[in-house]
Amino acid sequence: MKKTHSEKNNNPHKNKPQFGDKKNEEKPEVSDTTGIVSGTISISSRGDGYLEVENFPEDIEIQNENLKNALHKDEVKVEILGQKIKGRTQGKVLNVVRRAKIEFVGTVSKQNGKVFVTADDKRMYAPIELEGTDAKTVLEQEKVLVKINEWKDKTPLGKLIKRIGKKGEHNAEIESIVFDKGFEIDFPYEVDAEAIRLKKESEAPDYWDKEATKRRDFRDILTFTIDPVDAKDFDDAISIREVGPKTYEIGVHIADVSHYVTEGSALDKEGRKRGCSVYLVDRTIPMLPEILSNNLCSLNEKVPRLTFSAVFTIEHTNDKAVHIKDRWFGKTIINSTKRFSYEAAQESLDTKSGEYTEELQTLWSIAEVLREEKFRLGAIDFEAEEVKFVLDEKGTPIRVYKKERLDTHKLVEEFMLLANREVAEFFFTAQKKHKLPLSFLYRIHDKPDREKLTNLSVFLRALGYELNVSDKISSKDIAAVLKKIEGKAEEGLIKTAAIRSMSKAVYSTGNIGHFGLAFQYYTHFTSPIRRYPDLLVHRVLFEHLSGKKLPHDEMARYQKMATESSENEVRAAEAERASIKLKQVEYMKARIGETFDGIISGVTEWGIYVEEANTKCEGMVKLRDLKDDFYSLDQKNYAIIGQKTKKKYTLGDRVRFKVVGGDLERRTLDYLLVN
Repeated sequence: MKKTHSEKNNNPHKNKPQFGDKKNEEKPEVSDTTGIVSGTISISSRGDGYLEVENFPEDIEIQNENLKNALHKDEVKVEILGQKIKGRTQGKVLNVVRRAKIEFVGTVSKQNGKVFVTADDKRMYAPIELEGTDAKTVLEQEKVLVKINEWKDKTPLGKLIKRIGKKGEHNAEIESIVFDKGFEIDFPYEVDAEAIRLKKESEAPDYWDKEATKRRDFRDILTFTIDPVDAKDFDDAISIREVGPKTYEIGVHIADVSHYVTEGSALDKEGRKRGCSVYLVDRTIPMLPEILSNNLCSLNEKVPRLTFSAVFTIEHTNDKAVHIKDRWFGKTIINSTKRFSYEAAQESLDTKSGEYTEELQTLWSIAEVLREEKFRLGAIDFEAEEVKFVLDEKGTPIRVYKKERLDTHKLVEEFMLLANREVAEFFFTAQKKHKLPLSFLYRIHDKPDREKLTNLSVFLRALGYELNVSDKISSKDIAAVLKKIEGKAEEGLIKTAAIRSMSKAVYSTGNIGHFGLAFQYYTHFTSPIRRYPDLLVHRVLFEHLSGKKLPHDEMARYQKMATESSENEVRAAEAERASIKLKQVEYMKARIGETFDGIISGVTEWGIYVEEANTKCEGMVKLRDLKDDFYSLDQKNYAIIGQKTKKKYTLGDRVRFKVVGGDLERRTLDYLLVN
């Protein structure tokens, strides 16, 4: 598979400007290559684009004047021109086959009696003109959501969909992120009505006892949830009881969303459309109405709840051995005994006192063995540092801090991984044995691309680490390098670079295993409240367990849903990152003049990127602001070097800097190095 222009560059910060990223004004040279090709176009923030074409030796560059109104990620037909500019093949868009996006969030401005919306998405290079009554209602500097209806020459004409709020206000900026990524906040009337009806049905006096007759009953077995202290939806719980000497029955109980959200219902259609919940700095945009996600489906403390469970009989004879003697999958009913926060459960582990400390100790002991076995097989520890914000009543960030990774986080993670892995293996084996159709969603992670790994190897060597790249490279080789950097200043930087060199994990009807986890079989079973694929897995698994014949003509439909879910997941992650970056810039902008400690996280020919040590707020030190020498980029060694003094700034170096500026609209920060 061909690489995009940015991926071909060795700089691991591919979302930053890359080496040689300045627009070319060279005279074109003649090329022998001509023809017409199709593909998905990528647009840069400068307003020009490139097209990646399979079986073509390089990307095709498309200058702005040759875009013919094509936008980022549109499917287009392109004519390859018989010329090159600075060695890059040139192309011209003939027509747009399919639009990827026609709705944009932007800011209103008024010029010469006309009203325009400048999109927040910098890859939308043309202001959108509003006409008619829409133009009369909006205000200057108001954030709005608009839909492009047509193009008049090179000007897109838009229709107002929603007025969001005043630019710069907290709620308006957060909602702008949500709408710009294609998500909706409110639910349609029929979706809410369906959720209300389901909740009302569950309030019948004999509802839970009736359901219990159809399920395996765990209501009298010790069961608890472990979640963040501010969590509102609980979609997984763990039960434990001793069933023999050093032998335990451990249940991983997952909210039975599929019982309520039936195929083809209004809730189902909305869940598929959203694909997942979106987690932002100050709120969650749920996949399902809160009456389900926070109530009826949520495994709340001391109330009966319907679940779909993976139950394991586990023998744990010593600290180094765990043997899964039996497994069972099916519909259950539970009554959560205790709602733990991660911190409260951790305190019980640390002090060996408090509620259910013995059971927590046993679960952690088993989880440790599962974790060690996972890494022994080659799982890569990509756990990156995350930041959280404390906001005041106006949404202004008053504190930013790194989330602490506790043993209780790892405990829950290992049992969720166990359930996901075992469900995937069970169904894959059943597919082979009974020739079941490919109407199941696996969570797959392909091997990394050789070229990306080579770039990573060069990057690591510049920082003093070795990664030998070959066709036989395994996850163990990458995990071994990451093990060496634990606790080092450059740990986060290298992990970020390693993640960017990996293939993306996606959903698929075909199983190829999960490279990063070193699992031969893997799926998503444990979060149907917030992920649509988990809901699909529940449906298919239950139909198989119930002895129903699965239709053989469903593979194309399920693969389409797998693709949709993968795309929705990417959009949700982008929204989360955008909200974090917004608040990081806002936090630092309020601290102009203050000094901080940081680490050099990127180098380009025009500046040094620096990441603050505690808040992870990243900004740029412009080379023109380094007054003691003339500095230039040493691309091979990822360094900036002074021409006279030979002073060097290298990736991973610790530095001290002062905040000198911030731009909320562009979400950038300006730093200055200090002694």
